[in-house]
Amino acid sequence: MRFGLNEEQQAFQDMARAFAADELEPFAADWDRRAFFPVETLRKAAALGLAGIYVREDVGGSALTRLDAALVFEALSAGCTSTAAFLSIHNMASWMIDTFGGEAQRRKWLPRLTTMELIASYCLTEPSAGSDAASLRTKAVRDGDHYVINGSKAFISGSGTSDIYVCMVRTGGEGAGGVSCVVVEKGTPGLSFGAPEKKMGWNSQPTAQVIFDDCRVPVENLIGEEGQGFKIAMMGLDGGRLNIGACALGTAQAALARAKTYLTERQQFGKPLASFQALQFKLADMATELEAARLLLMQAATKVDAKTSDATMHTAMAKRFATDVSFEVANQALQIHGGYGYLNDFPLERHVRDLRVHQILEGTNEIMRVIIARELLKS
Repeated sequence: MRFGLNEEQQAFQDMARAFAADELEPFAADWDRRAFFPVETLRKAAALGLAGIYVREDVGGSALTRLDAALVFEALSAGCTSTAAFLSIHNMASWMIDTFGGEAQRRKWLPRLTTMELIASYCLTEPSAGSDAASLRTKAVRDGDHYVINGSKAFISGSGTSDIYVCMVRTGGEGAGGVSCVVVEKGTPGLSFGAPEKKMGWNSQPTAQVIFDDCRVPVENLIGEEGQGFKIAMMGLDGGRLNIGACALGTAQAALARAKTYLTERQQFGKPLASFQALQFKLADMATELEAARLLLMQAATKVDAKTSDATMHTAMAKRFATDVSFEVANQALQIHGGYGYLNDFPLERHVRDLRVHQILEGTNEIMRVIIARELLKS
C-alpha cells in the first residue's frame, strides 16, 4: 500500500495542471457562455498524449494506467470541467476500439483518434433506455455485408461534431446478450443529429441525439463479436466512472481553493471570515471529504488496473462518493462567497452547474448503489 506518486505520475500530473492553467482555465467561462466547443484546444491536449491515455503505443497512444488517467483528469478539470470530461469520453471510445477491435480497425482509426484529427463519441443511452441500458432498442439488421441501423441515441456528447460514433446496437434478441458494438462514421447515409440540447452545464461540449434512419454500416465496423457489446459497454463504464469522479474532484478542489482565498481576504464585522470558527470547520470538512473521496477513487483505479474481482463495485463506490462530495463542496464554496458566488463573475456557479450532471451520467448515483448492494449481497 503506497500513497505517494512515483516520478512519472508526478510528471503527468504536473503537465496536466500546467495545461489546465494555461489552455483551459483562462477560457472556460467564455466557452461556457458561448457554448463553444474548443476543438483546437483538445487537439493541443492530444499533442501531449492525452487523447489516447490508455491506448497502446503502436497506434499513437500513451499506454498509461487507469490510475494515471485519474490523476490527469483531476488536474485538467480544475481548468474546465466540461472540456476535461469530453476528453474522457473520447478516450473511452478510443479504448474500446483499441481493446476489442481487430488489427485493421485499430490501424484505420486510432492513429487519427490519438491526435484528435478524428473525434469520437460514445453512444449507449436512448430516449427510452437510460439506467436500463440492456433494454436499448436501436436495431441493426444484417443485410449482406452491411448492418441497416434504425433508432436513436440520446444525450450524446460531441453529437454532430464528432467523426466516429462507437454505438451499442441490438443485433440479436432481447436483453444484454443481444447487444453489439458498431462504429458509425460521420457522413454515413442515414446518420443524422438532433438539435443541440440546452443544458444547465457542460456547455463547452455539444450534446444532441444521434439518429439512425436505414443507416447502412459495413459489417467490418463491428467491434468484437456480435453479442459482446454490453460487456464492452460495462467495461468501458468502469473506466468512465473513474474519470468522471476524477473530473468532479478536480473541479471541487478548485472551488475549495477559491473558498480558502476568499475566507482570508473577505472581512465582515471587522475581521477576516477565516477567523470565524464556523467557517473554519466548514472548510475543514470540505477538505476532509475531498481527501477521502480521492483516496477511494485511487483505490478503485488501482483495482481496475489489477482487474480484481471487486473492481466494478469499487468504481461504483468511488463514482458515487466522489461526485456527491464534489457537488456538495462546490455548493458550499459558493455559499461561502455569498451573493458573489451566485454571479458569473466568479467560477463557483459554473462549477456547481457543471458538477450536477456528474451525479447522473456514467450511471446515476442511484444505480451505483444498486451495483454496490448487488455485489455485497452475492455471498
